[in-house]
Amino acid sequence: MKNILVIGGTRNMGYAFTKELVASGHRVTILNRGIQGDDLDNSVSRLHVDRTDVTQMRRALLAKSFDVVVDFVLYNTQEAQTIVDLLKNNVGHYIALSSGQVYLVRENIERPFSEDQYEGRLLPAPKLNTYAYEEWRYGMDKRGAEDILAKAHADFGFPYTALRLPMVNSERDPLKRLYSYILRLRDGGPILLPETPNHVLRHIYAGDAVRALMLVLDSDQTKGRAYNFSQDETVSIDEFLKLLASLLGVKARLRRFKHSELEANGFLPDCSPFSDRWMSELTNDVSKSELGMTYTPLPDYLEALVAVYDATKHPVPVGYRRRHAEIQFAESQQPIQGS
Repeated sequence: MKNILVIGGTRNMGYAFTKELVASGHRVTILNRGIQGDDLDNSVSRLHVDRTDVTQMRRALLAKSFDVVVDFVLYNTQEAQTIVDLLKNNVGHYIALSSGQVYLVRENIERPFSEDQYEGRLLPAPKLNTYAYEEWRYGMDKRGAEDILAKAHADFGFPYTALRLPMVNSERDPLKRLYSYILRLRDGGPILLPETPNHVLRHIYAGDAVRALMLVLDSDQTKGRAYNFSQDETVSIDEFLKLLASLLGVKARLRRFKHSELEANGFLPDCSPFSDRWMSELTNDVSKSELGMTYTPLPDYLEALVAVYDATKHPVPVGYRRRHAEIQFAESQQPIQGS
């Protein structure tokens, strides 16, 4: 049994991971703002803290030590430095959830991205107050957090591991991106896709992300390292949506338009969030060769997620609320030839 602190732990895959820790017999504490309710076991201790507030973090973690800390909500250098300062002598293993977006702010590298492509020249900042800037900022901040951890490891052996993940497909995705596609496929209207970018998809199932965390949890060899985790399959957006449609028993109506037209009408990224330029594509070879990681086949996990969405009621995602306007646009416009 390990004494484990989970920072976050009630949203998306953090919730499933916390339940797995409890089922495995670990002593678990979660640290978060306490805003979102949960049905976690009563054995789970709770610290209600705004982790962006350094003073609150110090008060909460003062004189506490943990065998493992798993951080689902580490977003920038200040948060990383606070963690290093508070835990440097009080943690056996610190595991940070990072992102494949650390590669997307690199210049002149090709997909799929591997761990050895992290170092190199970075993209300049896009125009302020734009969607591109916010996504670039996210990637840069994730890199900044990783760099603080790596420096602490080099300076005094801070025992961190970073897990770089692409899009996580989960029934608890707060943005309900997969669910938005399910609703569009089932309503029978066309799904609007931008002509460009047309990157292939290589996501990860939330259940596999939890298994990856459990593997790293017990591994000393991962300390001071960053690992990519992603599904085995590489598919186009068309292949992905047709597979999803087949599981739903419907036909996928896919229509392509110029990116600029969809953007001008305010449809992107909602009409097809997986077409986003900021969706990363990662290799997974190191995770398999060094950690023995295996991945759930894409058709299997999509079928499981569809079953969960069918069995539970979910609110209509914000990104689906202009669906009528998407359909009207598609009916009034000529799609790009061949779509």
